[in-house]
Amino acid sequence: MTDHRKPLITQRKQPRQARSNDLVAAILEAAAQVLTRDGAHRFTTARVAEKAGVSVGSLYQYFPNKAAILFRLQSDEWRQTSEMLHTTLGNAEKPPPERLRTLVHAFIRSECEEAATRLALSDAAPLYRDAPEARQTREAAQRMVQTFLREALPEAAESTRALAGDLITMTLASVGKQFSSAPRTPAEISAYADALADMFCAYLGLLNGRDKG
Repeated sequence: MTDHRKPLITQRKQPRQARSNDLVAAILEAAAQVLTRDGAHRFTTARVAEKAGVSVGSLYQYFPNKAAILFRLQSDEWRQTSEMLHTTLGNAEKPPPERLRTLVHAFIRSECEEAATRLALSDAAPLYRDAPEARQTREAAQRMVQTFLREALPEAAESTRALAGDLITMTLASVGKQFSSAPRTPAEISAYADALADMFCAYLGLLNGRDKG
């Protein structure tokens, strides 16, 4: 009988001492380098261990398989994106359009700076995209965006805000991935982010005007 269970993607144990933390950090740094160099299809625990200068046995103390390493790299990226959303969209001292513009610039710049790793992680997504942790991360990001849109579109219907959130996040992710597929200069990144932010802000302004009308 074939076993259809998905591979374990969580770490075997969490590092508790400084030496263990250093070992895990070395493994993850090596993993990012191997992933960027070789891609998801040639990514193996043996190559990561060799790059990190540790034994495969030491690696397996913390990561049961390559899927667990890739998921940790992806989780770290998700965490950084979540922090970006929380810090930028949750800054009540700035008006919503300014927050949105800041987010677009930070996101596009981040996409371009880490394009190679993100592309490789995208190829590895089938290993973990349906995991509960992945679903929880997506839902948390959606909640942050909706909290922001309730402030940006106070008179809009919930369905309108939901549609706006989907359009903004999907467009931002898709355009960011496409734009970062080629090397970009800082000037190109800034100009592109400005244009994209203009589009989003105009869209929210249109929705606000329609609701007041």
